[in-house]
Amino acid sequence: MSNAGIPARRGRLTVFLGAAPGVGKTRAMLQAAQVQLRLGVALRVGLVAAPDADPEAAALLASLPQQPPKRGAEQATRPLELDLDGLLADPPALTLIAELAHANPPGSRHAKRWQDVQELLAAGIDVYTTVNVQHMESLNSQLLDLTGLRVHETVPDWVVQEADELVLIDRPPRELLPGRSAGQAEPDADQQRASLTRLTALRELALQFAATRVDADLQRCYRPHGQSAPALLGRLLVGIDGNPQAEHLVRHASRLAQRRQLPWSLVHVDTGAVLDETARRHLQAAQRLAENLGGEVVSLRAADVSSTLIQHAIERRANVLLIGPSRPHQLRPGVAERLLRQGRGLEINILNIGGAPSPRAQLPRMGRLGDYLLAVLATLIASAAAWSISSVLELPNISLVFLLAVLLVGVRSSLGPALLCSALSFLAYDLLFISPTFSLDVHHKADILTLLFFLVMAVLTGNLAARQRRQMDALRETQTETAALLELSRKLGAATDRQAVLDAALQQLTHWHDLDFCLLGRDVAGALQVEAGLSAPLREGERNAAEWAWQHGQPSGMGTHTLANGRWWWLPLTGKEGPQALLGVRTKQGSTVPAARRRLLKALGQPLTQALTRAQLAQELEAARLQTETEQLRSALLASVSHDLRTPLTVMHGAIDSLLTLGEQIGAEDRRELLESTRNEAERLDRYIQNLLDMTRLGHGGLKLERDWVAPADIVASSLQRLQPVLAPLRLETALPDELPLLYVHAALIEQALINVVENAVRFSPAAGRLRVAVDSDGAELRIAVSDEGPGIPPAEREKIFDMFYTAARGDRGGKGTGLGLAICLGILGAHGGSVTVGDGLEGRGTTLTLHLPLLAQPQLDEADRDDQGEAQ
Repeated sequence: MSNAGIPARRGRLTVFLGAAPGVGKTRAMLQAAQVQLRLGVALRVGLVAAPDADPEAAALLASLPQQPPKRGAEQATRPLELDLDGLLADPPALTLIAELAHANPPGSRHAKRWQDVQELLAAGIDVYTTVNVQHMESLNSQLLDLTGLRVHETVPDWVVQEADELVLIDRPPRELLPGRSAGQAEPDADQQRASLTRLTALRELALQFAATRVDADLQRCYRPHGQSAPALLGRLLVGIDGNPQAEHLVRHASRLAQRRQLPWSLVHVDTGAVLDETARRHLQAAQRLAENLGGEVVSLRAADVSSTLIQHAIERRANVLLIGPSRPHQLRPGVAERLLRQGRGLEINILNIGGAPSPRAQLPRMGRLGDYLLAVLATLIASAAAWSISSVLELPNISLVFLLAVLLVGVRSSLGPALLCSALSFLAYDLLFISPTFSLDVHHKADILTLLFFLVMAVLTGNLAARQRRQMDALRETQTETAALLELSRKLGAATDRQAVLDAALQQLTHWHDLDFCLLGRDVAGALQVEAGLSAPLREGERNAAEWAWQHGQPSGMGTHTLANGRWWWLPLTGKEGPQALLGVRTKQGSTVPAARRRLLKALGQPLTQALTRAQLAQELEAARLQTETEQLRSALLASVSHDLRTPLTVMHGAIDSLLTLGEQIGAEDRRELLESTRNEAERLDRYIQNLLDMTRLGHGGLKLERDWVAPADIVASSLQRLQPVLAPLRLETALPDELPLLYVHAALIEQALINVVENAVRFSPAAGRLRVAVDSDGAELRIAVSDEGPGIPPAEREKIFDMFYTAARGDRGGKGTGLGLAICLGILGAHGGSVTVGDGLEGRGTTLTLHLPLLAQPQLDEADRDDQGEAQ
């Protein structure tokens, strides 16, 4: 994956923090920018409104270079908007953007201005910005208690905490109190005191926030030197449910984690209880808030909340557990009491939020109508069965029949039908079997105890069965998710290339029938294209969201704060080398993808990203291997051309010079000999050039196999005919059987390969030596063996004769020639699925090179074809 366009460094963020409006943040930022301008830093003001109440700051702003802001179509009503694309197209070294927590106008790329700042930082642009402490997300609830006003424009704490520099701008609260203007009455004393109290509280929060940041900076300074400094020990867990105060609890957890420098996680334990729509909204809002504040969101499934939280704390090595107050159960203590009793070694913090405690889990009392009908039917069947055996069994044993009915109903349905079955069984047992029958009166004390015991056992049995059913459902859901991960990993492990990886992933994802998926990648031109999944064309807004997600490696689209106007949610599959692909998800109903599904998709995206990275690495290794072979080919060509091509040119040049210089003085016989020598060297030079061209085509994949059926005898005859002048000094022997199968090959290439082998044998054969060409077949392959009486090749070196560098240096192919003939032969035979082997020559002398070609099922020939084949053989 190319890294072109990625900046060498991330930009530096400087935040000017104040307690309240009017402390002088904007003036301090502009003064710092003036210093940078005098130092020669190329800066532009991105978006800073001129402060009406501070003429000095307005003058400073006017003297700085400006990036013209954007306006929408409604220029008269729409507020100014940061020209983000303008800054990215012509990036300055430093830009100034006020009001970090400000919300962007509808239709902007990002919902919040701090997201614009993050994109500028990712592009390598330094940013100066301002923010008031009241806009910090984690302080939102606390500020509501202090001021009575809820701040809607907030910025996640991690954005400011990760700033390179935090500059606290502080002024005494009395200087911020509104003064009396001309024609106005003296401010009321009570109002003055209230304002002073609020400003003082805001100042304290700003100082605490800055102190937390300074403490973190101090730790970062100590750690690289190996000196003692507070370390990040343990983890903070915050447990929530669907309580309305869950968001307040999350904000408190974020502040506590910042003060203690602890990583933190939000944990929700799903017990199978049914949450109403309001509780579900509170839970999802708290989870989204935790993600914005930099926390980890974890969802667990279990029946016991307290033991599950403790077990999770042990697994994550957490040492602090934060929860809200819980309402105790009628039969057992609440979650907080059980945590305090069981959580040994854990610091348990219970935040008294001030509202109502967390409600008890609303057990799924409302089952389906069929489940309640099942409870009635089971009671009737149990009553009939008990009545039929009442004459055989004693009274206490009859109650077991009703207990069995309650147990079966609890296992097959839920707690509500089980309790109904318990109540009906109690009434039936009393009416039918407790004396006096058909009456609710009980005359014997022992029967009262029996009834009470039966009722308790029925309730406990039904409750236990329903709980086991919920646990089984939770385990089944967890097993489904785990099986999805394992199945995806198995399919991805079997995929060999990028397209196979994408197809395997899509095949696994399409099991969710309520979602649509598509996987995007880059084409040759660099544009996004659908590689798998739903191939419907994307609208401009959707494509812009996908482009942004790819470039920045962060989710975008519906359900996020970035380009959220479309229907798709885009998840970049990013590895170490950058994005590998882009996963697009949308619901068929057009709603937002649920948070639980998004988390699972992110988990599935990790093995998918690894598989895509592996496929890309394999492709790059193959390209590198081909590049290496091409470089070896180029080196061998250069090494051979310097000498081998010069020899025939020298002979030709000498013969032509003799003819031109001596002219008629040369006899007819000598003239003919010079001309024949020139022709022979020209033919040899032509073969050399042909070898060079063929080898180049082999190295670049340019040889195209245009196969056809051909007789082996035709190939042998044509090759020997072309080499007739070269073979003249030798004793040529051929051995061709009368019946040979046809070859399905590129005839010209096989002929060229045979010519190269024969020419190699001629080059090393002694004068008047034997050279034998034999063809045979065993039904699976056809062999063409070329044997000579030359010096031979030692067995230890026979595997090297096709190596480029060996060819250029030494071996059986010395003397005249480029040293590429056998390398070309090997490439041609390999392209046909064949091979070349080396053995001993004639009568133990010389070398035998055998060409092996696979045989395919023979075609059906008519009589004319058979006659032509017989004549050729």
